[in-house]
Formats: sequence, structure tokens, C-alpha cells
Amino acid sequence: MKLLRFGPVGQEKPGLLDADGRIRDLSGVVADINGATLSDAALAKLKAIDPASLPLAPEGVRYGPCVAGVGKFLCIGLNYADHAAESNLPIPEEPVLFTKATSSIIGPNDEVKKPRGSTKLDWEVELGIVIGQTASYVSEAEAEGCIAGYCTINDVSERAFQLERGGTWDKGKGCDTFGPIGPWLVTRDEVADPANLKMWLSVNGKTYQNGSTATMIFKPAFIVSYLSQFMSLHPGDVISTGTPPGVGLGQKPPVYLEVGDVMELGIEGLGSQKQTVIAA
Repeated sequence: MKLLRFGPVGQEKPGLLDADGRIRDLSGVVADINGATLSDAALAKLKAIDPASLPLAPEGVRYGPCVAGVGKFLCIGLNYADHAAESNLPIPEEPVLFTKATSSIIGPNDEVKKPRGSTKLDWEVELGIVIGQTASYVSEAEAEGCIAGYCTINDVSERAFQLERGGTWDKGKGCDTFGPIGPWLVTRDEVADPANLKMWLSVNGKTYQNGSTATMIFKPAFIVSYLSQFMSLHPGDVISTGTPPGVGLGQKPPVYLEVGDVMELGIEGLGSQKQTVIAA
């Protein structure tokens, strides 16, 4: 299934994408696409519904973030061997963990705000993991069953805030609008191999990232297992798993986003996004 949320900001309804690519309204069945909707049992009930029995959403409706009420927005840095190389950094021996503020989460096609004082605004197409069942000290084999599905994420970053302002990376990662998520959550049964998906990102029509999750250092089930050794993961938590090469920081010379620039990005089978940069 492809689960989604649609409608104006703050008034999103739950939905699913039917076989013809049309949005079907699930609001008569579930309150939202959130942690309570993402267990295997809850997903099985949704899967049993005939999409044709559900009302159609209006044409051209806005996509919201595909998960509501995200408790934790966790991220893995330097998780692609080729991205670590372009960053002139060694391949990590263990996953590098940082967080994005949940207040950064927006819909996949919403505008991205360039923060006040920003000089190095950057992009990162990433595979997102959505947790469906609580994970605490789980093995890698057990971790697979804790994943509800996958989605596309743009880990928007401000490199000066991230790398030049002291402390950890979080200041450059959690600004408002820095977390476009969606357009939909694809349940894990429809993603045959999350570690072999093509992914891409362009700015103003020029392709900068053209990679694959195949170059991930730490794979999704390992990441879930690893993180569960340090904190419990709960239904509706989101993990962004790193980016392939081609970020603005890695260009020679570096290229950064300006007001008016348009990012387009996507992951094979998980849908695409489009964001215009505006001033904060």
C-alpha cells in the first residue's frame, strides 16, 4: 500500500493511493496515518479494503507529510561510501546519529524557507524508514518486522549552521521546513529490497545526485537494530538514512541554494518531491 495524508496544512486527512494513482480518502476508516495506524495488524485491516469503495480526494489536492505525530526524527550521517569520499571523511565504523526537530517536517511539495543568516543552504535526498512497532534492544532479524514502510525525505541542511557554529550538527539540520517527507509511505511488503533503490535530485533542472541505496554502508534493518540499543523506537518515528554523493557541499566549487531555486527529487518506487526555496 501507499499511504498518505492530503489537504491544507494542519487539516490533513488520511488517504491511500489506488492502482490508478488517485488519492482515496481513508478518513472514514482511520483518524490519521500515525503510529496507531502502522502496526502489522492495523495495516492488514487497511490492506483488506477495496480502494474503489473509498471516496476520491479532490484533484490537485496538497500532499501533507505522509506520517502525522512523529515522535522522533532521527538521522544517520555519512552512510554512503561515495558521499563520505566526497566529504573527505573516513567511512564510519558505527552509524553517525543526529536528530532533526520534528517542527522541521513539511509536505513533500511545500516551500522550503531559507533561514535568516543562511549562506550555505544544501540538499540531500534520503531513504526514510517509518517505524511501525516498538523496537527496544532488537536484533537485526527482529528489526525488519518493526519497520512499517519507507518514504522519500529531503534532509535540507544549512552547512554554515551545521559545521561552523560550534557544537553538534543539529543547528544546521532542524530549521523550519528542513524536513519534507513523502509523498507517501510505501509499506515494507511492497519494497522488495530497500538497499537497491535508485535515487536522484536536481536543482533548477540540473541533476546533482544520481545514486542508489546500494552504496549504503549500514542497511535499514541494521540501523533500526543499532538505534534500538540506545533508545526505544516507537510507531510513527522516522529515520532518515543518509544521502548519496552530489550534495552542494561536495561540488567544486560548492553550490548552495538561493531564494527561487527549485529542488526536485525522488526514490525508485517511493515517489518524488518538488520544493521552491523562499526567504524565511
